[in-house]
Amino acid sequence: MAPRILLARHGQTAWSLSGKHTGRTDVPLLEEGKRGAKLLGERLVRDPWAGLPGIEVRTSPLIRASESCDLAGFGLQATPWDTLMEWDYGDYEGMTPAEIHAVRPGWLIWRDGASGGETIADVSARADEVVTWARSSERDVLIFAHGHILRALAARWLGLDISFGARIKLDPTSLSVLGWAYGAPALERWNDTGHLDA
Repeated sequence: MAPRILLARHGQTAWSLSGKHTGRTDVPLLEEGKRGAKLLGERLVRDPWAGLPGIEVRTSPLIRASESCDLAGFGLQATPWDTLMEWDYGDYEGMTPAEIHAVRPGWLIWRDGASGGETIADVSARADEVVTWARSSERDVLIFAHGHILRALAARWLGLDISFGARIKLDPTSLSVLGWAYGAPALERWNDTGHLDA
């Protein structure tokens, strides 16, 4: 069977709750985020996941992702990987969309990139690196990372421009699976937060 990528977005932070663009700022998890990460881990122990034996795990080194990985029970087998860090928002770091639109009306990160930060090409290249790594694996992989980089990764898995990321919402502590259908890359599961209802 061809390998799949399981995507876990980090738990809730004060900045994600308020809608602030959180790129490289190391914002810790809220208690709600910690609880969500534990619930995700409990879900992955049950069928059909059965603890994901033998899975290769990588995490963004930023604390909100690495702590989510730890709390879900995968920290000891995870390898930190800078390629999984969130989009570098540059001048827009810590700003809400409304604050950014006040200085740059009509701005959309998926079209315009980040002033003083990463371009669309930069993020696309990082996403392509992850896709290449995952497809070369002989087993499924599990990634703990961030909203925008995971959405970019999904777009590139499908062979689409990362602007597709604007059309796929991704909530904190969600579970998604990039897999295959009819021999082609596909979204098997997206933005699944059923474990948070526990």
